[in-house]
Amino acid sequence: MHPDRTPTTRFPAPVDTALRTAGWHPGRRNIEQAEIWADTLRAHTSPGGHQHDVFPAAVEAWAEFGTLHITPTGPGRRIAPATLHLDPLHGLHMARTLGDLGRALNTEISPIGAETDTQALLAIDTQGRVYTLDHTGDWYLGPDIDHALTALVTGTEPARLTTA
Repeated sequence: MHPDRTPTTRFPAPVDTALRTAGWHPGRRNIEQAEIWADTLRAHTSPGGHQHDVFPAAVEAWAEFGTLHITPTGPGRRIAPATLHLDPLHGLHMARTLGDLGRALNTEISPIGAETDTQALLAIDTQGRVYTLDHTGDWYLGPDIDHALTALVTGTEPARLTTA
């Protein structure tokens, strides 16, 4: 077992603590709320005619982590850890932006929440990869929600997405 992992969870100890304090537990799954968000996002069309993509990876992330307000308790490794609110409606009015990123990455992108201090939008693609979008650009947080939450809560610097 990795020394930073507790024997009862898939997350490093500081991430596990922050998640459990926010109300997460292994096996948490609120599919009813996830379906409400899916219906709300599907029903929304921007003034320019853009619509949200909804797919299984997003719905599963919403079901397990949706509604959580996550506040890190320790210092960041490279950057300040992020305070998070996992609610995809933070991205309700970002359908065009998410669609543009999805086209650039040859995938579909759906919102999953926000960094509450910076208002950076968190998003997930069809393969479960997670990104953050802010006023400085688009960033890759990891290959799945676990890696992304770990990076955000521990203050691990994300990789900037480039067009090169």
